[in-house]
Parts: sequence; C-alpha cells; structure tokens
Amino acid sequence: MMAKILIADDSDAIRLVLQDILSIGEHDVVGEATDGAEAVEFYKKLNPDLILLDLAMPQKDGLTVTKEIIAYDQNAKIVLITASDDQKVIQNCLDEGATSYVSKPFDFNSVLDNIKGILESNLGNKSGSIN
Repeated sequence: MMAKILIADDSDAIRLVLQDILSIGEHDVVGEATDGAEAVEFYKKLNPDLILLDLAMPQKDGLTVTKEIIAYDQNAKIVLITASDDQKVIQNCLDEGATSYVSKPFDFNSVLDNIKGILESNLGNKSGSIN
C-alpha cells in the first residue's frame, strides 16, 4: 500500500536515509521539513497520509508538533523518530496522539513494517510501537 509521506527531521543525512527507505517501500515523499514549524505548515499544506517526525528539532519539538497536528487533524498518523531513550517524552507524544515510534538507529524493515502496520489499520492503534 503506497502512502504520501511527509518527512520532518533537521538532519540532512536522516532525511536522505528515510527517502531511500520509503522509495524501497514504494511510498511517495510529498515533502521534507527541516524544523518543527515547517512540519506543521507542510502537514496542513500537503495533507500527507503519514508524517515521520523527529522528536528533537529546532523551532518546535516533536511534542509541540504532535499537539498542533492532532489539533488540526485528529486522525493524523504520526510516527516519531527518536534517538532518545527518554520513555517519558515518547509516552507524552503517544498520549497526545502520536501513532507509534521508531528508535534510531533504525533499519529499513522496522520503518517499513511500522508504516505498513499503521496504513493497514484504519484504527491507527495508538498503543503499539515497533523497534
């Protein structure tokens, strides 16, 4: 199942890796945000099926972006990307409406399996995570 995906990460290298992973999964990258403010703006403009959202970004952090996107679209599919082991921050984002998370360093299969699971679930189960 192909999806329109927005990538939001301040790292050029991570965005490039995610582009490669998504192209292997035959997904369409509709935009790339380099900070949290852009992530919210691009989400509203591009209406993606899913956003891959880095937790630690300039302007607005992942929690703030999650809150703003969910306020705009309560059915948004948000996959957090984090190098942090801070389960409290991750849990806060999940509580605010993020769908799941992938820990860095990630591999192709963990990212694609996570996306596939979300797209196949119309419920957007908010309690699962795939590492």
